[in-house]
Amino acid sequence: MNSGAPGTLVVGRVKFFGRHRGEVNSSAFSPDGQTLLTASEDGCVYGWKTQSGRLLWKLGGHTGHQRSVETVSFSPDSKQLASGGWDKQVMLWEVQSGQMLRHLVGHRDSIQSSDFEPSSDCLATGSWDSTIHIWDLRAGTPAVFHQELEGHSGNISCLCYSASGLLESGSWDKTIHIWKPSTRSLLVQLKGHVAWVKSIAFSPDASQLASAGYSHMVKVWDCNTGKCLETLKGALDVAHTCIFTPDGKLLVSGAAE
Repeated sequence: MNSGAPGTLVVGRVKFFGRHRGEVNSSAFSPDGQTLLTASEDGCVYGWKTQSGRLLWKLGGHTGHQRSVETVSFSPDSKQLASGGWDKQVMLWEVQSGQMLRHLVGHRDSIQSSDFEPSSDCLATGSWDSTIHIWDLRAGTPAVFHQELEGHSGNISCLCYSASGLLESGSWDKTIHIWKPSTRSLLVQLKGHVAWVKSIAFSPDASQLASAGYSHMVKVWDCNTGKCLETLKGALDVAHTCIFTPDGKLLVSGAAE
């Protein structure tokens, strides 16, 4: 993308990643930005070279998901990726080889969200069964979840770890929870959205978080007190996503306007 005159945006060098055989439900960049993951309704996860658009590998078939893949995420060390979907399964893959490392079973409904702990030792997954599972991925540990976080009364639609290891979850119950996973403690519950929470993001210092509901508003919260600091209503359509810039000075939201 290139910026033109003030107030305009000139889009150039657009790449199309067009070998999916179904809708694209989720995407994620590797930490170094060199690889793009896409999760598709066709039951496969695709890995692409970001700059060239070349397909590196396609994960699926007999060893993969049997139904639509709804979420995909990279580990912070770029060595592993996780995928989950309508078949209630979580797959853990090795990025370099595309080999499946672990098959994680325990959710009772579709898996819609996932995120790795900053250390890459654990993976959090959120499901339509209204629970969050924390999976221990360290070498030698069994492929079973060692924690289950309960408290939401609706589908878990989004998850996000902070750099310090706190976990936030957004739900169809219109609330956001901030957890300390190591103690299974619910630290703060945030209420104020009028529709289900679609996207959440911590600020780099984890003092604030932003949330986009299935409405025209994005909210900014104080993580310590749970107070809503700002309600932003600039979008003309549903705000689908939100994220802070790495320096924490800007908040970006996206909508289908």
